[in-house]
Amino acid sequence: MIVLGLTGSIGMGKSTTGRLFAEAGIPVYDADTTVHALYAGKAAPAIERAFPGTVVNRVVDRAALGEYVVGKPAALARLEAIIHPLVREVRDHFLADARARLCPVAVLDIPLLFETGGEEHVDAVVLVTTSAEIQRERVLARPEMTLEKFDAILARQMPDGEKRRRSHFMIETGHGLEPARRRVAAILRATAAMGG
Repeated sequence: MIVLGLTGSIGMGKSTTGRLFAEAGIPVYDADTTVHALYAGKAAPAIERAFPGTVVNRVVDRAALGEYVVGKPAALARLEAIIHPLVREVRDHFLADARARLCPVAVLDIPLLFETGGEEHVDAVVLVTTSAEIQRERVLARPEMTLEKFDAILARQMPDGEKRRRSHFMIETGHGLEPARRRVAAILRATAAMGG
């Protein structure tokens, strides 16, 4: 089975691209969705112990947690020590299931793939990208997003140019859905040639 790592900075269109792979019949693991589920389940008690007052009705309040960790590397490292092993457990179960079902390809949708060394665990990296102008426009259109928050998020992410250099495939999302869908199909043909 070929494992593709799907990544891209905020506002590049990665979630939409993940749905295009799923539409093509490819199992897609979504790291963000996994974290959301863990925040409403298994991770909540440990997070409350480490960051008191961040869990409301057994669900992590992301805004309250953000107060503890945004711009505070030591606190962020403490949170990651709680959440990363749980995320890995879910990811490993997903891959084992895809292998058991004899899927030729599986996609791991991981926003911080390069930043966390995740490229070591995939056969090829697919980068979702667009221009800085389109990225900025998309992100600042989100509810509750500010320029300050956007800058803080970008500061944690590897520059797009560096990601482009390190990726095997790219999907440019600034030209609409159909060109992106065609690119997904082309990547799946290429992975079939890799011996998926």
